[in-house]
Amino acid sequence: MLDGLEGAGWLALHSLPLPGGDRVHHLLIGPGGLFAVHALYARRARVRVADPMVAVGRRAAEPLLRRLRAQTDRAAYALTAEVRPVLALTDPSGVTLTAAPRGIRVLSAGDLPGLARLGGVLKPADVAALHAMARDRRTWEKV
Repeated sequence: MLDGLEGAGWLALHSLPLPGGDRVHHLLIGPGGLFAVHALYARRARVRVADPMVAVGRRAAEPLLRRLRAQTDRAAYALTAEVRPVLALTDPSGVTLTAAPRGIRVLSAGDLPGLARLGGVLKPADVAALHAMARDRRTWEKV
Protein backbone atom coordinates (compact mmCIF):
# COMPACT_ATOMS: atom_id res chain seq x y z
CA MET A 1 0.00 0.00 0.00
CA LEU A 2 2.80 2.45 0.85
CA ASP A 3 4.69 1.66 -2.32
CA GLY A 4 1.63 2.88 -4.24
CA LEU A 5 2.49 6.45 -3.17
CA GLU A 6 5.62 6.46 -5.31
CA GLY A 7 3.80 7.86 -8.34
CA ALA A 8 3.03 10.97 -6.29
CA GLY A 9 6.70 11.63 -5.49
CA TRP A 10 6.86 9.55 -2.32
CA LEU A 11 9.43 6.88 -1.50
CA ALA A 12 9.00 4.15 1.11
CA LEU A 13 11.56 2.15 3.06
CA HIS A 14 10.59 -0.82 5.18
CA SER A 15 11.89 -2.39 8.40
CA LEU A 16 14.79 -0.06 9.14
CA PRO A 17 16.87 -1.60 11.95
CA LEU A 18 17.73 0.48 14.99
CA PRO A 19 20.43 -0.43 17.52
CA GLY A 20 19.06 -2.47 20.40
CA GLY A 21 16.83 -4.66 18.24
CA ASP A 22 14.12 -2.08 17.57
CA ARG A 23 13.09 -0.96 14.10
CA VAL A 24 11.16 1.66 12.18
CA HIS A 25 8.39 -0.33 10.48
CA HIS A 26 8.06 1.98 7.47
CA LEU A 27 9.59 5.33 6.58
CA LEU A 28 7.73 7.49 4.06
CA ILE A 29 9.67 10.31 2.42
CA GLY A 30 7.91 12.69 0.08
CA PRO A 31 6.71 16.20 -0.70
CA GLY A 32 4.76 16.29 2.58
CA GLY A 33 7.80 15.42 4.70
CA LEU A 34 8.97 12.31 6.52
CA PHE A 35 6.68 9.91 8.35
CA ALA A 36 7.59 6.96 10.56
CA VAL A 37 4.67 4.56 10.09
CA HIS A 38 4.08 1.85 12.69
CA ALA A 39 1.73 -0.79 11.29
CA LEU A 40 -0.55 -2.47 13.83
CA TYR A 41 -2.44 -5.51 12.61
CA ALA A 42 -5.85 -5.49 14.31
CA ARG A 43 -7.76 -8.05 12.19
CA ARG A 44 -11.40 -7.36 13.04
CA ALA A 45 -10.60 -6.41 16.64
CA ARG A 46 -11.47 -3.18 18.42
CA VAL A 47 -8.54 -0.87 19.04
CA ARG A 48 -8.50 1.42 22.08
CA VAL A 49 -6.05 4.31 22.18
CA ALA A 50 -5.48 6.18 25.45
CA ASP A 51 -2.17 8.00 25.04
CA PRO A 52 0.38 6.41 25.49
CA MET A 53 -1.44 3.07 25.74
CA VAL A 54 -2.90 1.04 22.86
CA ALA A 55 -4.99 -2.11 23.28
CA VAL A 56 -6.08 -4.46 20.51
CA GLY A 57 -9.08 -6.67 21.23
CA ARG A 58 -8.79 -8.38 24.60
CA ARG A 59 -5.02 -8.08 24.78
CA ALA A 60 -3.54 -5.98 27.55
CA ALA A 61 -2.80 -2.38 26.70
CA GLU A 62 0.84 -1.54 26.03
CA PRO A 63 2.71 1.79 25.74
CA LEU A 64 2.93 1.61 21.96
CA LEU A 65 2.67 5.37 21.39
CA ARG A 66 5.65 5.98 23.68
CA ARG A 67 7.70 3.48 21.65
CA LEU A 68 6.51 5.04 18.37
CA ARG A 69 7.58 8.49 19.56
CA ALA A 70 10.99 7.12 20.59
CA GLN A 71 11.48 5.42 17.21
CA THR A 72 10.45 8.62 15.43
CA ASP A 73 12.85 10.71 17.52
CA ARG A 74 15.68 8.30 16.69
CA ALA A 75 14.84 8.51 12.97
CA ALA A 76 14.77 12.31 13.14
CA TYR A 77 18.17 12.31 14.86
CA ALA A 78 19.67 9.93 12.28
CA LEU A 79 18.32 11.86 9.30
CA THR A 80 18.73 15.34 10.83
CA ALA A 81 15.19 16.18 9.70
CA GLU A 82 11.73 16.33 11.23
CA VAL A 83 9.99 12.95 11.15
CA ARG A 84 6.33 12.67 12.14
CA PRO A 85 4.84 9.51 13.67
CA VAL A 86 1.86 7.64 12.21
CA LEU A 87 0.05 4.65 13.72
CA ALA A 88 -1.53 2.72 10.83
CA LEU A 89 -4.25 0.28 11.89
CA THR A 90 -4.88 -2.66 9.58
CA ASP A 91 -8.41 -4.04 9.46
CA PRO A 92 -9.77 -2.95 12.89
CA SER A 93 -13.46 -3.50 13.61
CA GLY A 94 -13.49 -0.13 15.34
CA VAL A 95 -11.27 2.46 16.96
CA THR A 96 -11.82 4.30 20.23
CA LEU A 97 -9.66 7.34 20.95
CA THR A 98 -10.03 8.78 24.45
CA ALA A 99 -8.31 11.91 23.12
CA ALA A 100 -6.25 12.65 20.04
CA PRO A 101 -2.74 11.33 20.75
CA ARG A 102 -0.25 14.16 21.09
CA GLY A 103 1.64 14.55 17.82
CA ILE A 104 0.68 11.17 16.34
CA ARG A 105 -1.65 10.57 13.41
CA VAL A 106 -3.82 7.48 13.86
CA LEU A 107 -5.03 6.22 10.48
CA SER A 108 -6.48 3.10 9.00
CA ALA A 109 -4.13 1.50 6.50
CA GLY A 110 -6.59 2.50 3.77
CA ASP A 111 -6.16 6.17 4.71
CA LEU A 112 -2.39 6.15 4.15
CA PRO A 113 -2.66 7.18 0.47
CA GLY A 114 -4.18 10.43 1.79
CA LEU A 115 -0.70 11.41 2.94
CA ALA A 116 0.14 11.84 -0.75
CA ARG A 117 -2.00 14.98 -0.78
CA LEU A 118 0.35 16.63 1.69
CA GLY A 119 2.98 18.78 0.08
CA GLY A 120 5.03 21.91 0.34
CA VAL A 121 7.64 20.57 2.78
CA LEU A 122 10.30 18.85 0.67
CA LYS A 123 11.54 19.45 -2.87
CA PRO A 124 12.21 16.42 -5.11
CA ALA A 125 15.98 16.81 -4.63
CA ASP A 126 15.51 16.79 -0.83
CA VAL A 127 13.33 13.67 -1.08
CA ALA A 128 16.04 11.91 -3.11
CA ALA A 129 18.83 12.97 -0.73
CA LEU A 130 16.93 11.87 2.40
CA HIS A 131 15.98 8.58 0.73
CA ALA A 132 19.64 7.90 -0.12
CA MET A 133 20.68 8.73 3.46
CA ALA A 134 17.93 6.50 4.92
CA ARG A 135 18.92 3.58 2.66
CA ASP A 136 22.48 3.67 4.00
CA ARG A 137 22.66 1.25 6.95
CA ARG A 138 25.45 3.32 8.51
CA THR A 139 22.91 6.11 9.06
CA TRP A 140 21.07 3.94 11.59
CA GLU A 141 24.16 2.78 13.52
CA LYS A 142 24.53 6.05 15.43
CA VAL A 143 21.04 6.32 16.91
